[in-house]
Amino acid sequence: MGKLVVSLDGVVIKEVQITKDKTTLGRRPYNDIVIDNLAVSGEHAVLQMLGADVFIEDLNSTNGTYINGKAVKKQLLVHNDTVEIGKYKIKFLMADGGDYEATQVLRTGVQAPVPPGLQRASGFGGPSGFGALGGTASIKVLNGAAAGREVSLTKVVTTIGKPGVQVASITKRPTGYVFAHVEGAARPTVNGNPLVAETTQLRDGDVIELAGTQMQFINR
Repeated sequence: MGKLVVSLDGVVIKEVQITKDKTTLGRRPYNDIVIDNLAVSGEHAVLQMLGADVFIEDLNSTNGTYINGKAVKKQLLVHNDTVEIGKYKIKFLMADGGDYEATQVLRTGVQAPVPPGLQRASGFGGPSGFGALGGTASIKVLNGAAAGREVSLTKVVTTIGKPGVQVASITKRPTGYVFAHVEGAARPTVNGNPLVAETTQLRDGDVIELAGTQMQFINR
């Protein structure tokens, strides 16, 4: 499990283990993590634990929630991320550590039908079904204004979609790439099937659709 290290002006104030499905942050005393400062809203943000993943969501706070200096609405946290709320800094640490990088954001195009006959290509090599992560995988936009654009998944976490409509993430792990639903009432699809679980393992050739855009996952 992960933990949060809360500090102010470089001085650690408290450490909190993330053990609940939802952990609230805010100025009001009923929050799980209380930060008594006027720059912090009464109900500022919430941490949601989905399996091994932890997401943070801003609850329409007055001054916003920032991760590594960038304002966010909802985002998957990775090891060593720094959440900034007012003058407070909250370091997110995973129990097993790891060398992670920052998040890359890709905004996608508009809706169009799935090209006919488009199916999954061959899977990862190796007896386990997962290939080595020595190379860099990518996603290729199949429709809309950005059709043909290919984006390398060089970061640990890449978020895709349209904020406020439908957002998903692709996370690089030692066993492969994991696709997760982050935001939106409708769930994204993989090869035409709605994402039922919180996450699914991606295989070379998988076709993702969200916010009206189709993308193909490539990892050869």
